Amino acid sequence: MKSGPKNPNKELYNQLRRLSCEQLWVEEVPRFDQGTPAERLAQVALIRAVGVVFSEQGTKAQKEQIRPWLRGLLQDPEEKIRRYAMTALPKIGAGAGEETELLALLRQTTTEREKKFLGQTLAKIGGEATLEVVGSEESGALSQAALKIKAGLARSQSPSRIRLDHTLTSFQGLLIHLHGRRGLEQFMRAEVEKYLKRNTKFRLTDVRSGLVALAARAPFALKDIYALRCFGTVGFVLGTENEPEEADSLEALARIIASPQAQKIFKTFTEGSLRYRLDFVAHGHQRGTVKALANRVFELCPEILNDPNEAPWTVAIHPRGRGRLVELSPKLSPDPRFVYRQQDVPAASHLPLAACMALLAGPKDGDVIWDPFCGSGIELVERSLKGGVSAVHGTDLSEMAIGIAERNLAAANLKGITTRLVCSDFRDYAKEELGADSVDLIISNPPLGKRVPVPNLRGLIYDLVDVAAMVLRPGGRLVFANPLYLDNPNRALRLETRQVVDFGGFNCRLEKYVKVGG
Repeated sequence: MKSGPKNPNKELYNQLRRLSCEQLWVEEVPRFDQGTPAERLAQVALIRAVGVVFSEQGTKAQKEQIRPWLRGLLQDPEEKIRRYAMTALPKIGAGAGEETELLALLRQTTTEREKKFLGQTLAKIGGEATLEVVGSEESGALSQAALKIKAGLARSQSPSRIRLDHTLTSFQGLLIHLHGRRGLEQFMRAEVEKYLKRNTKFRLTDVRSGLVALAARAPFALKDIYALRCFGTVGFVLGTENEPEEADSLEALARIIASPQAQKIFKTFTEGSLRYRLDFVAHGHQRGTVKALANRVFELCPEILNDPNEAPWTVAIHPRGRGRLVELSPKLSPDPRFVYRQQDVPAASHLPLAACMALLAGPKDGDVIWDPFCGSGIELVERSLKGGVSAVHGTDLSEMAIGIAERNLAAANLKGITTRLVCSDFRDYAKEELGADSVDLIISNPPLGKRVPVPNLRGLIYDLVDVAAMVLRPGGRLVFANPLYLDNPNRALRLETRQVVDFGGFNCRLEKYVKVGG
């Protein structure tokens, strides 16, 4: 098989890339400077190599040494050399001086190609001065530069946060999607239905795999939605596009994102600058499409800024039949529902999953609860927050996990509950500390999955079931994530619920057993 034609410029770059900063500065830069115009053009890969090597290996002094050389190349009569220099400058750090020279070059150039690269460079290093010059330009590259600069300035000058307590009064026709892991929708629905009995601001409209849909019926705040614990993320449905042509499709998407309804949601629930990041769900990274769409949204509404860095909102674009559905989702960190989580163990439970397990366990006054594999203690906290718990037991083989669970339970501020967390094998703890008929609820997400390999997982699960049959009181419940399909594992336990749930790449069964005799 014949290889394609060699690229001399790329081969030269790969050679120069292996040199040190000193070799490039002492040997290669003088050779480049002394060359004829044709020789300099043939050696243009040196400029790229300088930018990369000095950015990765150079000291502050070495970067200061090379910067004037790169700035000088901005005045070179050869456009390609100027272009390489403007691309290399941001890599080693550029400031107001470089911005001034690039803006001067922007005023002089007459070629769209050079404008494009100037726009890309100014988008990385520019500030207010650049914004004044490029803000009114219609060129695509310069429009993108204006968007990036404005977003960067807004990020530093006007930090954003999501406001949970502000009320959206323009709610007519607004759909709200609660997303969760596939298989949890029945728990999400049960929680929503119970919630709607006392909160009439929403109505349930649809339940699908991994999704529960609500319609707004009255003005509401985000805190009304975040009173629910079983969903993962929330998305406000902005609209759908069904345009067959790509150009028309992007225009339709841009108008949805910049719509009056979207602006009202942004402004109501945001303190500070209105910034978002684009996410084409299930379609991977689409850099060109993201740029074109973000530029058009910026043209339609300059207040709404595309910013992939620390933006408080995500605009998620989901495939929907032959079209696409657009949702606006708040990014809350930490999640206000789970602020008690101070630390995590490496294979910590998915927080909404733990909330669903607590919902499945059900309330019972005076519950004595135990998590044999407590990890960071999330299941124990979620069940305790529902009330009616008198005592909490947690065991884990990791002393680190026990320490983390202690901090998380303390942060949850659980009043009137006796707590005992012990580094112990659950089988030993059951025999030596708990004894028969001593526990009302076992709630646990055992170690499973690729992150926590267990040599004999089947044996571990069977031991858990047998221990539960021993320590549970009659009528006591075992709620756990079961990676195995077990048919009647212990006669003392009756299967009441089994639901297959996506655990992030593999299926698991969320099960509830009740000890017979109660």
